[in-house]
Amino acid sequence: MKIIMFSVREDEKPAVKAWEERNGVEITTIAEPLTTETVNLVKGYTGICLQQRVDIVDEEIYRRLSGFGIKQIALRTAGYDIIDLPLAKKYDLKVTNVPAYSPTSVAELVVMQALRLIRNNPIVEDQMAQGDFRWGGMIAKEINTLTVGIIGAGKIGGTTARLFKALGASVIAYDPIVKDELKDVLTYEPNQQSVLEKSDIVSIHVPLNESTNQLINSEAFTQMKPDAYLINAARGPIVDNSALIVALEQNEIAGAALDTLPNEQAFFNVDLRNQPLPDENLNALMKMNNVVITPHIGFYTTVAVQNMVDSSLGSVLSILKTGVSVNEVQ
Repeated sequence: MKIIMFSVREDEKPAVKAWEERNGVEITTIAEPLTTETVNLVKGYTGICLQQRVDIVDEEIYRRLSGFGIKQIALRTAGYDIIDLPLAKKYDLKVTNVPAYSPTSVAELVVMQALRLIRNNPIVEDQMAQGDFRWGGMIAKEINTLTVGIIGAGKIGGTTARLFKALGASVIAYDPIVKDELKDVLTYEPNQQSVLEKSDIVSIHVPLNESTNQLINSEAFTQMKPDAYLINAARGPIVDNSALIVALEQNEIAGAALDTLPNEQAFFNVDLRNQPLPDENLNALMKMNNVVITPHIGFYTTVAVQNMVDSSLGSVLSILKTGVSVNEVQ
């Protein structure tokens, strides 16, 4: 049994090595993503594991994987939108994800971003960088006086709700699945609009699919309070960023924090010093002092990285040995 892992970072290698030794399975790691140029590296391996921002949409990749005898694609992420699921199914490739590598890692980032926004930190820091240390007119809010709205109260959304509740916030949520275990920390609303209308902070925690693509659009921004903040630590295309820019410019909302953006593979985790930004919306948002942008680092903690490696490789092993995994997404 041999497994090949694509897009492996240096910080993942100790976790990979530890798993390899515990399970007695040979693992090869490469830094490049899985593409039509690298797919032939899979030949001779029995399992495949990857984490990348490059979409796998070329049917030739799926055809070659199947021809090499591969039975699965294990993702080291919760999101699986980079995979063309119909093509994977056509070539009998079972796709697995890591549904809960560390909900706390993302939830803590969301809380940090919310606190920065309500304390006006981005604006204060922008002024201080220019030598202006005045603070008049930038009075802050306290989290215990605010209502936090969660769109998507799954594992990450639920954990985020618990952290905000612990800080004294009132928490409401919309999710088609009502969980009794969350009712001690949040109140379910009947629809998304109700959450948008009532919340001082709106935090997005839904997966990206056809129904959630640009879920937060121009209509959604008109439903939010003019002094409310939006936080997106889910997937970039869930928010219509062109509409977000208009909403910010027209003061329809007070600010935003974004850990993920559409087309982020072109700039996140890329050194663009002394180069023009390759995305018009990113360029506009970076110039706004009421916007916090982080390069999709919500997942990036020691606990999360270890769990992502262990869970994804465990799914490879499970499918190779039994034909099934509890983490199958199709």
